[in-house]
Amino acid sequence: MIIDLPSTSTSAINKALVDLRDSGGAVALGRVLTLVVVTDDAHAESAIAAANEASREHPCRVLVLARGNKRGAARLDAQIRVGGDAGASEVVVLRAYGPLVEHGETTVVSLLLPDAPIVAWWPGVAPEDVGADPVGRIAQRRITDSAEARDPRKALEQRRATYRAGDTDLAWTRLTNWRALLAAALDQPPFERVTSITVAGAPDSPSTELLAAWLAVKLDAPVVRVRTKKGTGVQSVRLQRPSGDVELVRPDQNVATLTQPGQPDRRMALARRPVKDCLSEELRRLDPDEVYGEVLREGLLKVGTRVVSVRDAQREGRLSPPAETARQQAAAEAHSARVSRAMKRATPGEPAERVGGTAVPNVEHAENAPERDTSAEPVKRARGGRATAERAARTSASGEGVTAPGTAEPVTAKRGTAKRGAAKRGTAERGTAKRAAAAAERGASS
Repeated sequence: MIIDLPSTSTSAINKALVDLRDSGGAVALGRVLTLVVVTDDAHAESAIAAANEASREHPCRVLVLARGNKRGAARLDAQIRVGGDAGASEVVVLRAYGPLVEHGETTVVSLLLPDAPIVAWWPGVAPEDVGADPVGRIAQRRITDSAEARDPRKALEQRRATYRAGDTDLAWTRLTNWRALLAAALDQPPFERVTSITVAGAPDSPSTELLAAWLAVKLDAPVVRVRTKKGTGVQSVRLQRPSGDVELVRPDQNVATLTQPGQPDRRMALARRPVKDCLSEELRRLDPDEVYGEVLREGLLKVGTRVVSVRDAQREGRLSPPAETARQQAAAEAHSARVSRAMKRATPGEPAERVGGTAVPNVEHAENAPERDTSAEPVKRARGGRATAERAARTSASGEGVTAPGTAEPVTAKRGTAKRGAAKRGTAERGTAKRAAAAAERGASS
């Protein structure tokens, strides 16, 4: 549901929210925080979509302050989104024009949830000092994205110079999976000191700078930055140790290969994280990110500004050719596909026949178990018995008697058939008796 309120005021917006709650219960009160999104009209819809997805994990009130044209008369247009258009939150879009563009915090304050934490997010270009910004001053957490700046390296320097507890950056959040994989690799023996670090990435990727700074702080080793093509993001990390190098390479921005000495290569998904996932992760904690602050203040100074080319890094043996890694990944994927197709085409084997219809005793764990007959005779006897039983069943269905092995009586016979058989046997016995008496008479006469 979307309700438009053109040329309105904050009191009218509050009244509309209360009316929605009273009339249909469309707006629930179970909100854990207020997310203030400061953006412009160009980034408003994409920011709202990411906030809606993040609200499914963190129900909140989303206040979108979309700054419009500074010229003209002061005007405030509002839009309330609830239900399917707002995820698990309630979205209030505030479009300010004229002098109100510079005083957006005055329109936000009256719409904040009482006694709820406030998180400010700048999805586009952020002010130089977010802590001194009017919206940033009232927020416990301040989220920026250096990747949206024209000069990401300069943006990181501004974040470092103006850092306050509670600041964070989505360029840092995108490194969560990278940091987890590298930490897990170093958490395995041998526990040796890392002597050198090589980080390769694009010059327009602030995540590459932050990853190199994090490794420099935590491992206390020299770092060499390698410049790759623009738009490739973080491409590889190599940690040199006496027993062998640990290398994590992502040539195609989707699948990475982890190489460790004494272990087979492992391929894993390592695609660029979407904004909604990064935002959801940042909303899980409202306390300051101390690791990010340490990396920003100390790590960037250890990395420095020196950057080498890919050719120079390969000549020094610091970087594996990305094309070779991509070919190895393609070959491994093709092999996996062939194995999968072969498994799908394979038919399961026939189950082994049970001897005599009973299970073979477990002689390995039975103390007095009889000795197992491993010859083929029991199997033949069992098959012959089953064949005889099948013939008996078929003959029984047709009304004929069948004699079972080792018995003198038929297995199955109809009552009429039994009577006819008894009559025939009686007739045969009488005929035999008569012949015997005749023979005796002839012998006596002679």
